[in-house]
Amino acid sequence: MPAANDRKIVLVTRKTRLQDLVARYLTAAQARFYVEHLGADFSDYEREHEIYHAQRHATVQVLEQWGRYQVIERTFLPNFIFAPNDIVVALGQDGVVANTMKYLDDHPLIGLNPDPARYDGILLPFAPRDLAKLLPDVAADKRDSQAVTMAEARLSDGQVLHAVNDLFIGARTHVSAIYEIAAGGTTERQSSSGLIVSTGLGSTAWFKSIVTGSLAIAGSFGQPPALAGYEALPWDAPELRFAVREPFPSRHSQTSLVCGRLASEEQLCIRSLMAENGVIFSDGVEADRLDFNAGAEATIGIAKRRGRLIV
Repeated sequence: MPAANDRKIVLVTRKTRLQDLVARYLTAAQARFYVEHLGADFSDYEREHEIYHAQRHATVQVLEQWGRYQVIERTFLPNFIFAPNDIVVALGQDGVVANTMKYLDDHPLIGLNPDPARYDGILLPFAPRDLAKLLPDVAADKRDSQAVTMAEARLSDGQVLHAVNDLFIGARTHVSAIYEIAAGGTTERQSSSGLIVSTGLGSTAWFKSIVTGSLAIAGSFGQPPALAGYEALPWDAPELRFAVREPFPSRHSQTSLVCGRLASEEQLCIRSLMAENGVIFSDGVEADRLDFNAGAEATIGIAKRRGRLIV
């Protein structure tokens, strides 16, 4: 392995649950008291922390032998600028890979599973011990990769947010979201718990739970299921799916445009009718969101950029 390589490696890490608890309660002892007072097993938090940081150390050792590298914590991703030639490594869970990928533009992304006994690792095909052999092939573009379709929400003021799994459009708090929705030549006003727009990768997660729950509810009321079975999309499928959560019919809100597909150049247009607390966020990260209040318009479709996960 070269001592110094022209391509920089960016390692994206995360805080463990133990670190989050210490940040909240100031010390590990106080965190332990809080967790054990509630009857939970604090040692599980400690084991997770120890394993993750041991694997983080092993990963950094490989990068030190490689040459140029940088380590960032995932909360800094929204403000981090990746160079076009960077190779990116994400040290799991799966959510770290998804949260990282949406800020990339065809950069090779390597997902490392720090604890296979704890994480299924659908997006984490490798372990830190594999990294030394992987990097030369990835740097030379000799390693296969899986393309991942992304979604894009673009506001009328030019702000853009990408999603690897899904976009949520709705209200921050547990109140109804009010908006106008337009797709396929149909426009209507709606009041709901918000919309989900899913990619192929996301069709295996949140969107699947929405469809599964809807079919189960319909079946319990004696309605035949609309689908014999749910089929997720391939990760690189050139289409998105959308679903409205809990649409409410009233004199001022309709419920005919509650699900659908967006293929190729098709777009979903949404105008906010909410005075406050309207948001658009992606992949479950509300901290990095777009405000979506009265008058704002969002156009949602397939993003031009694509993810590239090394396999």
